[in-house]
Amino acid sequence: MEKLRRVLSGQDDEEQGLTAQVLDASSLSFNTRLKWFVICFVAGIFFSILGTGLLWLPNGVKLFAVFYTLGNLAALASTCFLMGPVKQLKKMFETTRLLATIIMLLCLVFTLCAALWWRKKGLALLFCILQFLSMTWDSTRCCCVPSF
Repeated sequence: MEKLRRVLSGQDDEEQGLTAQVLDASSLSFNTRLKWFVICFVAGIFFSILGTGLLWLPNGVKLFAVFYTLGNLAALASTCFLMGPVKQLKKMFETTRLLATIIMLLCLVFTLCAALWWRKKGLALLFCILQFLSMTWDSTRCCCVPSF
């Protein structure tokens, strides 16, 4: 009802506080979304560290690529809990972030292809590095580039 009142009174989302925008993002309570954000984010860090530790084992590049990719996917999922999946996708595919998002998603897929099907260890490592760089680029585009 509050959202309907805001729309009818002409208030924009930009006039809302951050907490109000987050609460409007989904039907989950703020505490529930925050818990799942932390769970996914910690799982992402855990998978990335686990993959790095497995890198030194025989056949470790394959395990590293898989766990590093899982870690990045979990980190992406964590932000969906804060802002909601639809809003997350809209932000990811804004014109200022579109190229970084496409490169990031392609690197996620190509990392798994290189490690599991093509069996090219060097290529898998290259795509993991590109994953990191594209996710870093995407996150800086989010925070540093003003939307017009």
